[in-house]
Amino acid sequence: MTSSTSRAPAFTSYVDGAALPPAGDRLDLVDPATGAVWAQSCINPSAVPLAIASASAAFDSEPWSVLAPAERAALLRRLGDLIAANAPALGELESLANGKSHAATAAEMRATAQWYHYYASALETHQGLHRTISRTAEAEIIREALGVVVAITPFNGALSLGSWKLAPALAMGNAVILKPPAEAPGSSIRLAELAIEAGFPKGLVNVVIADAPLSEQLATHPDVAMVSFTGSTATARLLGAKIAAGMKRFVCEAGGKSAHIIFEDADLDAAVIAATQGAFSAAGQTCVAGSRVLVHQSLYDTFLERYIASAKRIRLGVPSSPSSHIGPVASRRQFERVNGFVAEAVANGARAVLGGAAPVVDDALAGGFWVAPTVLVDVTSDMRVCREEIFGPVVTVQSFATEDEAIAIANGVEYGLAAGFWTKDLARARRVSRRLQAGTVWINTYRAINLRVPFGGYKQSGIGRENGLEALDEFSQVKAIVTEYGPASDPFAQ
Repeated sequence: MTSSTSRAPAFTSYVDGAALPPAGDRLDLVDPATGAVWAQSCINPSAVPLAIASASAAFDSEPWSVLAPAERAALLRRLGDLIAANAPALGELESLANGKSHAATAAEMRATAQWYHYYASALETHQGLHRTISRTAEAEIIREALGVVVAITPFNGALSLGSWKLAPALAMGNAVILKPPAEAPGSSIRLAELAIEAGFPKGLVNVVIADAPLSEQLATHPDVAMVSFTGSTATARLLGAKIAAGMKRFVCEAGGKSAHIIFEDADLDAAVIAATQGAFSAAGQTCVAGSRVLVHQSLYDTFLERYIASAKRIRLGVPSSPSSHIGPVASRRQFERVNGFVAEAVANGARAVLGGAAPVVDDALAGGFWVAPTVLVDVTSDMRVCREEIFGPVVTVQSFATEDEAIAIANGVEYGLAAGFWTKDLARARRVSRRLQAGTVWINTYRAINLRVPFGGYKQSGIGRENGLEALDEFSQVKAIVTEYGPASDPFAQ
């Protein structure tokens, strides 16, 4: 927290179609490219009960509860169109929060619009089921809204990953309270404003800026029916236990430490390209970053030489520059964490063959949180750098001798969010994809996330699924309606 009295613009929680007046503690928002304060967040405790009351009233109101699926679909499409139309401005807000280049975040916003279009189409075709249970009775199985849903989103994609939650939640008829990171509220607030512009009733999409205690208060409130969380595994464990104690639904996408395996028959040129973008895109601040590259020993030296050359082409630079490939990491805390992992690994015998130190891109950006793409070799699987999520542009490269060894290394961490591998052997493709303990497995590609494909983790990487039709199931509850059309049967007649 800070008691700064600067004239930086202040973000406040957005409730019932309007921004709350500035109140509460203030948190400075720091541009990760320069280290300069550019805005503040107001953390107002009164926002929690106000947002819950607003969302509950909106959910219960007749205009929303009686809308036909086609009418909800029309609203979703309008919201998607507005996001696409505002992509550059929304992207700039995201870049100020996480350091991604403007080109990358603008493209991310345009892609995000498709989530609303997809769930609009799904909503129009998502039908209930009828099952005959006797000659004179049938059951109708329908899905209904849960009520008020809290969506807790991460700094590396508050709007895009928030839309993975918001679009299916609204499609199924819920009211949503977005809880972005206090350090990254701008894009979520703008999203709520666009929902009003699209025609959604006031209170159906609220935004609460909260610290950890207020977030817990929001998530565990008795009037909240469900919490969808994206963030660290440690926070998911703590928060999930408290949510489960209230018999609420909890869906989470937590940490990852994904393996990217290069078998001896891989298309090496394609694998090098994919391993580079899979690890270093967004400065490594992605949950599915292929941060553990495993290479067959027969290809190891050749692959490593080409991989280093590929990573050297990556240009660090200010997010607003069209020539920038990646920007800084999101915060000083993340900067120190990433460099701490690298320093510890080197102290324990690892060797940095690329990067390994935080560069100053130029004098004007000396205060920013810049981390060069870093490749570590001579690592062992028991090192923390090989076992824990770093969330920065740091990759370990290990060799393996056999398929069994590669799978053992890949599966030998607590996470199970994603994995990828390269092979031309169809039998191996089928065999290995089923042995890898991950919610998503990519074969001869990497980081190919698609809105039509369910996404989520095994083991400590999460509970439930986002995206695809499966997300509609997560944001709804099943009701069975049984109708008897025949005469009543009296078991006591005889």
